[in-house]
Amino acid sequence: MNNRQKESVDLWQIERSLFAQGIHPIAGIDEAGRGPLAGPVCAAAVILPEGLVIEGLNDSKKLSDKKRRALYDIIINQAVAYGIALVDEKTVDEINILQATFLAMRQAAEQLTVQPALALVDGNRAPGLRVPVQTVVKGDSLSANIAAASILAKVTRDRLMERLDAEYPQYGFAVHKGYGTKAHYAALREYGPCPIHRMTFLKKFYGQD
Repeated sequence: MNNRQKESVDLWQIERSLFAQGIHPIAGIDEAGRGPLAGPVCAAAVILPEGLVIEGLNDSKKLSDKKRRALYDIIINQAVAYGIALVDEKTVDEINILQATFLAMRQAAEQLTVQPALALVDGNRAPGLRVPVQTVVKGDSLSANIAAASILAKVTRDRLMERLDAEYPQYGFAVHKGYGTKAHYAALREYGPCPIHRMTFLKKFYGQD
């Protein structure tokens, strides 16, 4: 329990340092779905109340699906502001996944009803926002705001893939969420791609240059 409490406190370490410099409010931005073979990429931007400790808040990848969904509701209800954006698979194919991710991040940030003084962005590359950006490698496990954004993005995308599973049930999207699992590749061999597949991600699979 002490480790968990310490982890929760430590998630505010980056923000506390910035607050001490007079920089606030601060937004966290993260994405979900850069790697899948199908579906959109999703990004979220979140501004939490300064110092708010949400029990169990962590990098979405380290949480169970049930815990992520419970935290999603808490974050939505307690955030000062948040935005969530999806960029579809056709755009991913047209402009590449990095640029599609940056586009989703910009769109999510633009939905914020409170203008942040600074945006903390997970990763090592800035998406080009209208506000100053500080990138944070592994930020979803180091920053409360980025961790919150990672949960909103992940849960939003997972829910969408579950809905798309009803349209394309042969692929198992509700289970693997579009990632390249053994079962997913087996379905691609049997049925070929469907309209939500990212064809640029399947070039090697289909032996294209």
